[in-house]
Amino acid sequence: MLHKMKLQKAPFEDIKKGEKKIELRLYDKKRRKVKIGDKIEFSKLPDLKEKITVDVEALLLYKNFSELIGDISAKDLGYREEDKDYLIESMYDYYTKKEEKRWGVVGIKISL
Repeated sequence: MLHKMKLQKAPFEDIKKGEKKIELRLYDKKRRKVKIGDKIEFSKLPDLKEKITVDVEALLLYKNFSELIGDISAKDLGYREEDKDYLIESMYDYYTKKEEKRWGVVGIKISL
């Protein structure tokens, strides 16, 4: 199955270069449909014209972003290890703590 998601410029470019191997999302209704072996088409914000398609290799399910980010390599997220605290806080620019508590979170392990 093919899933479509939007992505900010920096993480889009990191995936395109093969540097980012895990995409972080809420485990909401849309992400609960994603299964191992599926494909995701990411469209780069803001104009959504550039697209890349990746394969879903694994789904890492956690209660919150802090636990998820703490358990995986910062390199696989496109960050340096010392930037993990920043990454955790930056997730709340996109999602609320209420949403995080309601849905849980998922790390979608991907490959080009």
